[in-house]
Amino acid sequence: MPSLSDLGQLPKRLVLGRPVRSDRAGESLLPKHLALPIFASDPLSSVAYATQEILIFLTLAGTSFLFLTPWLAAVVVLLLTVVVLSYRQVVHAYPSGGGDYEVAMKNHGQFAGLVVASALLTDYVLTVAVSVSSGTDNIISAFPGLAEHRVLISVGLVALLVAMNLRGVRESGKTFAVPTYAFIACIMVMIVTGLVRELVAGGDVVAESAGYAITPEPGYEQVTGLALIFFVLRAFASGCTALTGVEAIANGVPAFKPPKSRNAATTLALMGGIAATMFAGVTALAMLADVKYVENACDLVGFADCENQPQRTVIAQVAAAVFGGSDSLGFFFVQAATALVLILAANTAFNGFPLLGSVLAQDRYMPRQLHTRGDKLVYSNGILLLAGFAILLLVVFEADSTQLIQMYIVGVFTSFSIGQWGMVRHWNRELRSETDPAVRGQMQRSRVINAVGGTLTTVVLAIVVVTKFAGGAWIVIAAMPVIFLLMRSINRHYSHVAEQLVPDSDARMKPSKVHAVVLVSKVHKPTLRALAFARATRPDVLTALTVNVDDADTRALQQDWERYDIPVPLTVVDSPYREITRPVLDFVRDIRRSSPRELVVVFVPQYVVGHWWENLLHNQSALRLRTRLQFQPGVMITSVPWQLESSLDRDGGPRGDGPAPGDLRRGLTEDVEQTPYG
Repeated sequence: MPSLSDLGQLPKRLVLGRPVRSDRAGESLLPKHLALPIFASDPLSSVAYATQEILIFLTLAGTSFLFLTPWLAAVVVLLLTVVVLSYRQVVHAYPSGGGDYEVAMKNHGQFAGLVVASALLTDYVLTVAVSVSSGTDNIISAFPGLAEHRVLISVGLVALLVAMNLRGVRESGKTFAVPTYAFIACIMVMIVTGLVRELVAGGDVVAESAGYAITPEPGYEQVTGLALIFFVLRAFASGCTALTGVEAIANGVPAFKPPKSRNAATTLALMGGIAATMFAGVTALAMLADVKYVENACDLVGFADCENQPQRTVIAQVAAAVFGGSDSLGFFFVQAATALVLILAANTAFNGFPLLGSVLAQDRYMPRQLHTRGDKLVYSNGILLLAGFAILLLVVFEADSTQLIQMYIVGVFTSFSIGQWGMVRHWNRELRSETDPAVRGQMQRSRVINAVGGTLTTVVLAIVVVTKFAGGAWIVIAAMPVIFLLMRSINRHYSHVAEQLVPDSDARMKPSKVHAVVLVSKVHKPTLRALAFARATRPDVLTALTVNVDDADTRALQQDWERYDIPVPLTVVDSPYREITRPVLDFVRDIRRSSPRELVVVFVPQYVVGHWWENLLHNQSALRLRTRLQFQPGVMITSVPWQLESSLDRDGGPRGDGPAPGDLRRGLTEDVEQTPYG
């Protein structure tokens, strides 16, 4: 019959499956065809909103500047190409999975490394929030009646992603491969179909918003001079969301099958080529179909019921125009694939954040729990931490993708820039010691690529900070120093603890003598066992100690003590305020004060119960006492358990199979030790 602990684990096992042995870690390594959907789903899915973000800002001035859309998209594609080439150098030079963090730490030092880490951590959280909220937008585009449940849908999708990722990276990779490849296929089919219809039918692709006019926002009616430059740069900065997630492959190199670096570099190239093609194709179709998309739906002149009816996303309008309307099979297929891949694009962060958190924990900049793998050989604590912050953002900003995107990509381009200039320093250092002409030539080419990448990403970072600061980027810019200081504080704490734990002569010094103290509440089996164990340790001094809370109970205890002829004197300490903890602490402190080199061992009788409800029926004063005693130097606490019948099976053994190694860490035990003391 299964025990209570087995039944308590049933929901966990239904969600996560069976635990995986540590020696099977190599089986979770990814081939390229699974690594692509896992690590590249974010940049691939960004084609669903990158064009849309460009249009949102250009349409602030009406339709006057929509002609700039293809030019801005071309610059974004060029930037994407340079960044992909730059990261191919990173995965070869630093295959351990630290990515920009490792590059910055080794080439710029701790300060730059922690800046990159804080930037990446904030960006991973925003990747989840933006991807899920944008996916929800596309669900609502197909089913407008769901608009009022936007936040609930988004939070539920994050919870689903958490469960999938907690099952293990290989299983989640199989889960995400089909929708990612389906998205790629349907977008490519849509692009080819739309272009053929335009070329053959002569302008047959027309968006549902093509006939709408746009009311310019106040202040944007006449944009000239420096204001025009700022306006265009703002639209370009929004289009740069197409680059998010590129760094995830560099952070996830250890998850690839050997040869890790080569497979990661190949996956990067595939991701860059596919993402650039889809982004350019969707932008071209949006221009050919004359798509209109604005921040406020009521700025569309001719859009009926703008107060209650949501706009369809840009990719939804393009799909409807290409496949013959919003009731066509092709439209629903594109919307389903787009919504699904946007939701699953958050998986890039669910892989990158825990890996980076593990590296930071190993370097003592984050809590060590983030370096511990869970039952399925994934960094469960990192997954749960990421989900918590993402849900917080979704709730606070009501899953509004437009607002969330304003905070996006600041962290991305911060890490891009510092990482690329770190690679330049890396190649400079390597060239000083390399003598082979062929190898030097390769290093010099890599240095040029990283220098160009560093220059472009630094310029874009400046543009993003300036143009997006007031729109919400200030939140990220303020959060990054907080995370930076938190990591520095954690590192100082761990360093300080390590210094205190260095072995010295005092640690090797034997105590002058051992004074055993057995806590007594009644004369019963747990007390007698504790006394027997204490005597078996042969201490120099043995004291049986009780606290006088009630005179009658104390006199009864003394009579029982004499009646059972216990060969240890009973010491009674008074407690005028009916307190137990303080008199015991004072007694122990007096021993230590009179003989600082004396070791005090406090034996605490306790019993083990087998049912949760029994925990509610017993006094917990000794639990508080043990907690206070552990802060006293030179004091050891020894628990002496006594198993009650409820904790044993019919044969007198432990209930069930008993705890296995690691059960306590994983929370697989429910038997709670209680104490009768007090």
